[in-house]
Amino acid sequence: MRTRSTAAVVAAVAATGTMLLAACAPGQVQSESPGGGSGGAEPADFAGETLSDVYFTDGPDEVATRELIAEFEETYDVTVNLEILPYADLITSVTQRLTGGNAPDVVRLSSLQDFRSDLLPLNAYLGADYQEEFLEGPLQAVTTDDGDIVAVPSDQTLNGLFVNVDLFNQAGVELPDPEDPWTWEEMIASATAVKEATGTSYAFAMDKSGHRLSTVLSQYDTALLDADGVALDEAKAVAAMQPLVDMMAADDMPRDFWLGSGSRYEGANEIFLAQETPIYLSGTWNVGLIDQNAEFEWAVAPNACEAECGGFPGGKYMAAFSESKNPALAAEFIRFMNETEHQETFLTAAGALPTRADLAESGVTYPDSQQAAMDVFITDLGRTPTFGYAANASPAFAGSATELVNQLSEVVAGNKDLPTAMADLATASQAVYDEVTSW
Repeated sequence: MRTRSTAAVVAAVAATGTMLLAACAPGQVQSESPGGGSGGAEPADFAGETLSDVYFTDGPDEVATRELIAEFEETYDVTVNLEILPYADLITSVTQRLTGGNAPDVVRLSSLQDFRSDLLPLNAYLGADYQEEFLEGPLQAVTTDDGDIVAVPSDQTLNGLFVNVDLFNQAGVELPDPEDPWTWEEMIASATAVKEATGTSYAFAMDKSGHRLSTVLSQYDTALLDADGVALDEAKAVAAMQPLVDMMAADDMPRDFWLGSGSRYEGANEIFLAQETPIYLSGTWNVGLIDQNAEFEWAVAPNACEAECGGFPGGKYMAAFSESKNPALAAEFIRFMNETEHQETFLTAAGALPTRADLAESGVTYPDSQQAAMDVFITDLGRTPTFGYAANASPAFAGSATELVNQLSEVVAGNKDLPTAMADLATASQAVYDEVTSW
């Protein structure tokens, strides 16, 4: 079923056991890796070699990444040339390098779409069973039609609800138990009650983002795309977007914020930090920021439920290029950086969620001030339908998500009714899908 949860996937993967045997490419030594994983080569095979790694940072992950690279260099007696680029420049820079015949060995990506045909298939180096160490959902974005993988999902993000606990307490309104989420009706009623009792400007805010809007679509049991193309159920999409339209019409959600930046992404974190709203729909990446800057007690509440619960997934990937000058070392570096211990080190620093099945099952230790929030996100990860991973993995997602923002903005501005906008969204998403799959 398409609504099979991550929790079910974790249980299925755990049942297969963790002792995985991996085949090696010609010239590799089939042996257990120094870090305890399987499918790795002997460090001596690579002594003296050099690797290039093109990377973008979200901030707190950089220190952990440099520390793990230093450990890899020492263990394997190699040199890793880490090149950190601004996220906005990464695609252009890497494209130019590929065109000029100077492909980096490894790259960090938030989407594989721009380079999928250039990426190195990894099964020959890491073994056909290696991917079983990872959750089924994140693997959807990296698995080819023949079952190979062209990247490793290195971390996950999830959308979710930040709440101002002080405002809820002041209003005498209860927060939901992490094991018993609000319905959408209950969440809106609670948020409105807090607004009325405390005099906040709004009851609810969310980032202006097609990714965040996809959380709401998912909770109403639909998505922009699936593995085969456009999957939007227009009636369900209307039901999903109607509460947002109604809240903006009633000034319970910031209408001017939504209309003020065109189709460009805009984060609402400043609205939340200024205590202008008791509830803020954003994601895991904001845990550290809010922890450092909030001058009030805050928490993460589970996502509201409708037909489905949970959030909408995103994440990052580590990939190598087929034109890499050292593909075996590139694959081994990717494997090393995503061993259980090393992925947990990275996740703890970055405030991200695991892609490894064992870490999803055991949990991750985060800083004390962030642990409770991240635990709620991990619990919600188990409620998140796997069809969201297929939507996020689609090559047409970025363009379709922008169209979702644009169509909702047309409704909020009074230029369209919601049913027309969602019909136009389906048409526009089909055009985006046809374009990106015609290459």
